[in-house]
Amino acid sequence: MNNSPNTLIIIVEDSPEDYETTIRAFKKVGMKNKVLRFEMGDECLDYLFGRGEYEGQKNVLPGLIMLDLNLPGTDGRDVLKSIKSDHKLKKIPVVVLTTSKDLIDIEKCYQHGANSYIQKPVDFNGFIDAIKKLKEYWFEISILPI
Repeated sequence: MNNSPNTLIIIVEDSPEDYETTIRAFKKVGMKNKVLRFEMGDECLDYLFGRGEYEGQKNVLPGLIMLDLNLPGTDGRDVLKSIKSDHKLKKIPVVVLTTSKDLIDIEKCYQHGANSYIQKPVDFNGFIDAIKKLKEYWFEISILPI
């Protein structure tokens, strides 16, 4: 089953602190999935489109992408558009995980195919709760594409 701990998760996040918080929250809720992290949108797109490899991984598509919006270079909004415009990649669920409360960002992300939009909670307990719900929905209830 593709919802197993073998399901690859890509996290596109430039902040080391936010990435580490996400990984700690994953561990706290029992997520054991392999995670690839990209700090820049261009790196993520290169990997997804098969133009590069990362940590020895090449052409392994994720079951889920967690995407920050505010990234150096190609930002998350453009990464989302590129993913959802590609016939092979558009089936991959993309969860926007960002600090932005901007209603325009929320609307545009859904218009461009985001599967979920989560504002990063400011405290760790709130973040753990959000990751727990994300885990329950995406890895226990939903069936992810292969």
